[in-house]
Amino acid sequence: MKPPIGRDTKLCMSLSGRPGNAGSRLHNRLYELLDLDYVYKSFSTTDLPAAIGGVRALGIRGCAISMPFKEAVIPLIDRLEPSAQAIESVNTIVNDDGVLVGHNTDYIAAQSLLALRGIDPATPFLLRGSGGMARAVVAALRDSGFTDGTIVARNEGAGRALAGEYGYRWRPDLPAQGAPLLVNVTPLGMEGPDSEALAFPEPLVDACTIAFDVVAQPPNTPFLRAARARGKTVISGAEVIVLQAIEQFVLYTGIRPSPADIRDAVLFAHGPATVEALGLPTN
Repeated sequence: MKPPIGRDTKLCMSLSGRPGNAGSRLHNRLYELLDLDYVYKSFSTTDLPAAIGGVRALGIRGCAISMPFKEAVIPLIDRLEPSAQAIESVNTIVNDDGVLVGHNTDYIAAQSLLALRGIDPATPFLLRGSGGMARAVVAALRDSGFTDGTIVARNEGAGRALAGEYGYRWRPDLPAQGAPLLVNVTPLGMEGPDSEALAFPEPLVDACTIAFDVVAQPPNTPFLRAARARGKTVISGAEVIVLQAIEQFVLYTGIRPSPADIRDAVLFAHGPATVEALGLPTN
């Protein structure tokens, strides 16, 4: 039985510009299943340095970092693990006795999903975005063998730098002709002011074969709805957030959950569609 919350309970948390509930539900469900004296809570902030200072001062064991903080947090922590250092983006902080160590589990999740779907690395892709999550996905594409790609980013400095670093093309706006693999790594379609925005126009969705959206809230964005209606292969942000969250859980607790426990937690937090998409055991 999970111990009641008390003075020895370890706190883990997330910081996001637009916090959701799915991460808290998944982590807390795993704590319950494994009888761990942990609790997880989502937060937002307008003062990132103060928030990270609180992680250190209060002994918070782990902190997930979401948009728009993945690059801005780097000067505020003590050390980067190779997964974060290589792409200069942090999505996970582990507090080891006051030493804050940055990791990136987004990269692991994106690479795993590309392999899980069996996408041919010869497939040309069009990726929209240039922030910390975009860097993780672009690195995963490059390291999975994808060589023909275009980065679309209005920010010329960030877009050119990201494309040049990983050997892809950059352009400031969407082309008239898309690519077989479309990847959205922007807030377009996310709950909030951009919730009805379509990350790629319908003609590009018509022409693609695979739609990959990292937006997790809501799990069925306008982009993914349009792709599903056209019978396209889909990779959802809910799948990304599940796989990266499991790696965070391992970093925070030192325990890797069984496939059955992961299935239970994913079903509880995200529902049967995500369980099926990830190929998790049915019993």
